[in-house]
Amino acid sequence: MLGKRLGNRALAWGALFGILPDLDAFLLPFLHTANQLRWHRGPSHSLLVMIAASFLLAPQLAKLWKRDKIRKPLAGAFVFTLWGSHLLIDAATVYGTSLLWPFSPNRVSFNHLFIVDFFFTMPMLVTLVWLAFLRTKKQAPKRRRLNAWGLGLATSYALLSIAMKCVASRGFEADLARRAVTYQRRMEAPTPSNILLWRAVVERSDSFWVGYRSVFESRTSPVRWTVYPKDLQTLASVIHLPEIQTLQWFTNRWWIARPHAKGAWIGDLRFDETKSWGEKKGVVDNRLAFSWNISETPQHDRLQTLAHVRKNTAETLGRITARIFGNHEAWEANPRLAGVTGSLPEFLAVEE
Repeated sequence: MLGKRLGNRALAWGALFGILPDLDAFLLPFLHTANQLRWHRGPSHSLLVMIAASFLLAPQLAKLWKRDKIRKPLAGAFVFTLWGSHLLIDAATVYGTSLLWPFSPNRVSFNHLFIVDFFFTMPMLVTLVWLAFLRTKKQAPKRRRLNAWGLGLATSYALLSIAMKCVASRGFEADLARRAVTYQRRMEAPTPSNILLWRAVVERSDSFWVGYRSVFESRTSPVRWTVYPKDLQTLASVIHLPEIQTLQWFTNRWWIARPHAKGAWIGDLRFDETKSWGEKKGVVDNRLAFSWNISETPQHDRLQTLAHVRKNTAETLGRITARIFGNHEAWEANPRLAGVTGSLPEFLAVEE
C-alpha cells in the first residue's frame, strides 16, 4: 500500500500496526487470571476500536509522512487494512476475538485455521524477508509480483481451509446420523499446522464426544469417538465465584470439570489435546491444551492456569501425517484423560 512512497519503511510500519492489537499482552502480567482471559483478544480486537484508531491515527501519520505525499485517507486506510487483517486472522481460529465489543460479549471464531499454522504463515514471512532486500526502483515490478504471490498463497490456503472444513463437517454429520445420535451442538477445528485432519467436539447431555477424521476418508468411514464425561456437579462448591462465570464465558461451556482436594480442575475441550504415547502399551494420554485449577480458599488469585507444554512435537506431527493418510493406529489408542490435578490418568470410554 505504501511501498512506492515509503520504500522499506513501509515494511516496518506494517509490522508495527499489524501487531498493535496484541499490545494488550503487556497488561496481562498485572491482571488476575480471569481478567487476562477477558482482556486478551478483547477490546483491542474490536471493530469499533479498529475504526476509531484508523480515524485518530490518520492525521498524525499524514503529518509524519507529509514529505512522502501521503494524505489522511490513505494513512487511515493503511491502519484499517493492517488492523483489520489481524482481526480477521484471529477470528479464523478457535480462540476467536471480540469483534463486536462492547455491543456483544461473545467472541467470533470461525474455527478453520489452527492458531499457528506453518503453511499459512510461511508464504507471507518468506515474502516479507525477500522484499526487505529489494530496495531499488528498478525492482518495483518484482516487489509487486512477490507481494502478490505471498498474499495470494496465504489467502488461497485460508480459503481452502474453509472448503476442507466443509468436507470434514459433512463426514462427521454423516457418522452421527448413522448412529442416530442426538446432540445439542457440534464444532470442528483443524489439528496442528494442517487443514487435512480435523477434530470434532459433540456436546451431549452429560458428556462430550471428540473424534477425528481425514478429508481423504469416505463419508461412510466410521469415526472413533472418545467420550469425556462433563462431571460439572464438581463445580457445586465454587459455582458462586466470579472466576467460574468468566470460565463459563471464555469456554462457551465447552468445558469439563474434575474434583481435587482444594477445589476443582476445569478443562476447555475446544482446543486440541496434547497426546503422549508410551506411558502404557496401547494407551494414549490426552492433556487438554487449556485447563485451570480453581480454589475457594482466599488467596491472591483463585484461578490458576495450568502450564501447557507440547512435548514431542516432531512425533505428534509425524503421527498426524500418518493419520491423514489412513493409519489410524498411529493416532488412536485406548484414551486416558491426563493432567488433572491430584488424579491419576482417567480411562475414557470409546464409541467405535
